[in-house]
Amino acid sequence: MSITLVIIAVTVVVSMAALNNMALFSRLLFQPFIIHEQRDWYRFITHGFVHGGMLHLLVNMYVLWMFGTAVEQAYAQITGSSPWLPYLVLYLGGIVLSSLPGYYKHRHDPAYRAVGASGATSAVVFSFILLHPDTKLMLIFLPIPLAAWIFGGLYLAYEWYMSKRGGDGIAHDAHYFGALYGIAFTAVLAPGSVPRFFNLVGL
Repeated sequence: MSITLVIIAVTVVVSMAALNNMALFSRLLFQPFIIHEQRDWYRFITHGFVHGGMLHLLVNMYVLWMFGTAVEQAYAQITGSSPWLPYLVLYLGGIVLSSLPGYYKHRHDPAYRAVGASGATSAVVFSFILLHPDTKLMLIFLPIPLAAWIFGGLYLAYEWYMSKRGGDGIAHDAHYFGALYGIAFTAVLAPGSVPRFFNLVGL
């Protein structure tokens, strides 16, 4: 069974339950001040299974579905066995590690809150980009075909810029660091993917 589909199913169930129960939503979201004061370390994981609304949930799960199964297949070929363990390390690690900069930045700010799987989905997307850099992407918000590695470069530049600018209510630092984690984890899992990447993009 596809681990991507399992994660999507669990995320949809938890997100819908939280959207219909504000007490549950509040217990699961990412709130650095509460984590720092009360040591609610579980929030580093749980916030990735909660979303701020249906559109937020649908976008993240659509992106995960688009790229996740291809990464699963690649991991199975790389390891020669089930991709479940490395994929879970990629995904759950993406949730946790992408939120660390936000934790350190906002741990003294009682008002800061965040939810969503964007850090983890960024990790999956950039794992895909490292493994398949010459694949042409045409997404809903990208109406023209663009090589995956070019899209990745533009995405990283945009998220880095927006993380410095801030003020729009989106956790751009989670997107940025989730992407970097996805590249780093996949490079460690498959060291040959790095020279292959540069060969395919002509660098």
